[in-house]
Amino acid sequence: MKKNDLILAAVILIIAGSLIAYQMLRRDERRKDVSITVDGEVYGTYDLTEDQVIDAGTGNTIVISGGRAQMEWADCPDQICVRHRAVERDGESIICLPNRVVVSIESSEESGLDGMVQ
Repeated sequence: MKKNDLILAAVILIIAGSLIAYQMLRRDERRKDVSITVDGEVYGTYDLTEDQVIDAGTGNTIVISGGRAQMEWADCPDQICVRHRAVERDGESIICLPNRVVVSIESSEESGLDGMVQ
Protein backbone atom coordinates (compact mmCIF):
# COMPACT_ATOMS: atom_id res chain seq x y z
CA MET A 1 0.00 0.00 0.00
CA LYS A 2 1.16 3.47 -0.81
CA LYS A 3 0.87 6.63 1.24
CA ASN A 4 -2.21 7.88 -0.65
CA ASP A 5 -3.99 4.54 -0.09
CA LEU A 6 -3.46 4.86 3.66
CA ILE A 7 -4.74 8.44 3.64
CA LEU A 8 -7.85 7.41 1.70
CA ALA A 9 -8.53 4.51 4.09
CA ALA A 10 -8.13 6.81 7.10
CA VAL A 11 -10.53 9.40 5.64
CA ILE A 12 -13.14 6.72 4.92
CA LEU A 13 -12.82 5.33 8.46
CA ILE A 14 -13.17 8.80 9.99
CA ILE A 15 -16.29 9.55 7.95
CA ALA A 16 -17.85 6.17 8.78
CA GLY A 17 -17.05 6.60 12.47
CA SER A 18 -18.56 10.08 12.48
CA LEU A 19 -21.79 8.86 10.88
CA ILE A 20 -22.11 5.99 13.36
CA ALA A 21 -21.46 8.32 16.31
CA TYR A 22 -24.07 10.77 15.03
CA GLN A 23 -26.69 8.02 14.71
CA MET A 24 -25.95 6.67 18.18
CA LEU A 25 -25.92 10.02 19.97
CA ARG A 26 -28.81 11.87 18.34
CA ARG A 27 -32.01 12.06 20.33
CA ASP A 28 -35.44 11.54 18.88
CA GLU A 29 -37.78 14.18 20.32
CA ARG A 30 -41.03 12.45 19.33
CA ARG A 31 -43.27 11.09 22.07
CA LYS A 32 -42.85 7.33 22.42
CA ASP A 33 -45.12 4.69 23.89
CA VAL A 34 -44.49 1.16 25.11
CA SER A 35 -46.91 -1.29 23.56
CA ILE A 36 -47.32 -4.65 25.32
CA THR A 37 -48.91 -7.51 23.40
CA VAL A 38 -49.84 -10.81 25.06
CA ASP A 39 -50.78 -13.78 22.88
CA GLY A 40 -51.42 -11.49 19.89
CA GLU A 41 -53.80 -9.19 21.80
CA VAL A 42 -52.84 -5.67 22.91
CA TYR A 43 -52.45 -5.78 26.69
CA GLY A 44 -51.78 -2.05 27.05
CA THR A 45 -49.98 1.04 25.81
CA TYR A 46 -47.93 3.07 28.27
CA ASP A 47 -46.03 6.37 28.11
CA LEU A 48 -42.26 5.81 28.04
CA THR A 49 -41.60 8.95 30.11
CA GLU A 50 -43.71 7.78 33.06
CA ASP A 51 -41.88 5.41 35.44
CA GLN A 52 -44.00 2.37 36.29
CA VAL A 53 -44.02 -1.40 36.80
CA ILE A 54 -46.42 -3.48 34.71
CA ASP A 55 -47.42 -7.07 35.50
CA ALA A 56 -48.39 -8.56 32.14
CA GLY A 57 -50.42 -11.28 33.83
CA THR A 58 -48.57 -14.14 32.13
CA GLY A 59 -45.57 -14.34 34.40
CA ASN A 60 -43.81 -11.30 32.98
CA THR A 61 -42.98 -8.02 34.74
CA ILE A 62 -42.00 -5.00 32.65
CA VAL A 63 -40.33 -1.96 34.22
CA ILE A 64 -40.44 1.46 32.56
CA SER A 65 -37.85 3.75 34.07
CA GLY A 66 -35.69 6.60 32.83
CA GLY A 67 -37.21 6.57 29.36
CA ARG A 68 -36.40 2.89 28.86
CA ALA A 69 -38.43 -0.32 29.11
CA GLN A 70 -37.00 -3.61 30.34
CA MET A 71 -38.34 -7.08 31.05
CA GLU A 72 -37.53 -7.32 34.75
CA TRP A 73 -38.87 -10.81 35.47
CA ALA A 74 -40.29 -13.75 33.53
CA ASP A 75 -41.16 -17.29 34.52
CA CYS A 76 -39.96 -18.76 31.22
CA PRO A 77 -37.12 -21.31 31.38
CA ASP A 78 -34.58 -19.65 29.06
CA GLN A 79 -34.69 -16.05 30.46
CA ILE A 80 -33.56 -14.56 27.15
CA CYS A 81 -36.10 -11.73 27.43
CA VAL A 82 -34.85 -10.83 30.93
CA ARG A 83 -31.22 -10.69 29.76
CA HIS A 84 -32.16 -8.51 26.76
CA ARG A 85 -31.02 -4.92 27.12
CA ALA A 86 -33.56 -2.19 27.85
CA VAL A 87 -35.29 -0.71 24.79
CA GLU A 88 -35.77 3.01 24.20
CA ARG A 89 -35.76 3.75 20.47
CA ASP A 90 -38.64 3.60 18.02
CA GLY A 91 -39.00 0.10 16.56
CA GLU A 92 -37.03 -1.77 19.24
CA SER A 93 -38.69 -4.70 20.99
CA ILE A 94 -38.26 -7.42 23.60
CA ILE A 95 -39.95 -10.75 22.86
CA CYS A 96 -40.70 -13.57 25.31
CA LEU A 97 -41.56 -16.52 23.08
CA PRO A 98 -42.63 -19.05 25.75
CA ASN A 99 -45.16 -16.61 27.26
CA ARG A 100 -45.98 -14.93 23.90
CA VAL A 101 -45.29 -11.42 25.23
CA VAL A 102 -43.97 -8.63 23.00
CA VAL A 103 -42.80 -5.29 24.40
CA SER A 104 -42.20 -2.75 21.63
CA ILE A 105 -41.44 0.96 21.40
CA GLU A 106 -43.67 2.92 19.06
CA SER A 107 -43.73 6.59 18.21
CA SER A 108 -47.09 8.29 18.59
CA GLU A 109 -46.34 10.51 15.57
CA GLU A 110 -45.99 9.72 11.88
CA SER A 111 -42.58 8.33 10.99
CA GLY A 112 -42.43 10.09 7.64
CA LEU A 113 -42.46 6.86 5.64
CA ASP A 114 -44.57 7.02 2.54
CA GLY A 115 -45.50 3.35 2.40
CA MET A 116 -45.29 -0.03 4.04
CA VAL A 117 -44.73 -3.47 2.59
CA GLN A 118 -46.38 -6.49 4.15
